[in-house]
Amino acid sequence: MQIQSLRVFCDLVETKSFTKTASLNHVTQSAVSQQLSSLERQFKSILIERRRKQFQVTCEGQALYETSKEVIHTYESLLNKLQEIKGIISGPIRVATIYSVGLHYLPPYLKQFLKTYPAVNVHVEYRRANRVYEDVLSNVVDIGLVACPTRHPRLETVPLRKDKLVLICAPQHTLAASKRAPLRAIAGQRFVGFEKDIPTRRGIDRILQQHGVRAEYVMEFDNIETVKRAVEIDAGISIVPQGTVVQEVSNQTLATVDIQDGQFYRPVAAIYRRDKILSPAMKRFLNMLKG
Repeated sequence: MQIQSLRVFCDLVETKSFTKTASLNHVTQSAVSQQLSSLERQFKSILIERRRKQFQVTCEGQALYETSKEVIHTYESLLNKLQEIKGIISGPIRVATIYSVGLHYLPPYLKQFLKTYPAVNVHVEYRRANRVYEDVLSNVVDIGLVACPTRHPRLETVPLRKDKLVLICAPQHTLAASKRAPLRAIAGQRFVGFEKDIPTRRGIDRILQQHGVRAEYVMEFDNIETVKRAVEIDAGISIVPQGTVVQEVSNQTLATVDIQDGQFYRPVAAIYRRDKILSPAMKRFLNMLKG
């Protein structure tokens, strides 16, 4: 019995999907089924009930899963210790990130990291916030990058930075002539924002509510780029992280206005599973992001 077979079995239990497990381990669905059958023959037990597309882990399967996690944990800890002793920084890092962080915050850090550690392969995928959490929890990725992080008992959260929030509008908008404006200036204005399930939207709504301001949402999108495009054509104004509009302000397609009521920020964080054994490469990656 090999460690890889146990890893495949654990992935199968966690994802409840032969397709996802095959993708995670870079094998075919047939290979996943064969490894499961091999384990069942070896232990003379049915590990997963899979009749009529039903997926149910048996008592024997649960016992094997829990013990396998311990075995894999010990094995990965050993590999990481050996790498640290030898000073080896290599291997893959799978990252899922929300669009605004991946497009505007991550690139310079990623460029520097790959230059410093050329033997590391960083694979980045762009996701909605809820998918980032799902992918981290199901071990599809190693690290997630999110805004306004939500606490979860199975996740570790690493604060990375705070993005200043600013009002944005089209250059021809009446607010564009102001360097600063109160939040109440939003009242009566058409407002473009994120969809309701996006954490940044919830954070902005919370700020507005605390100051007794009601935004008149006319458009809602799931990513920062579409929000900016809508504001550029003067479909409305918005509140966004300042770092996401540097290029547009430079090109004079958007104008920013500081919020007079105080400085407000959007926290950005990295998340990973509490039971995750971070490789030396992953630790260096997180440290660079914190820097």
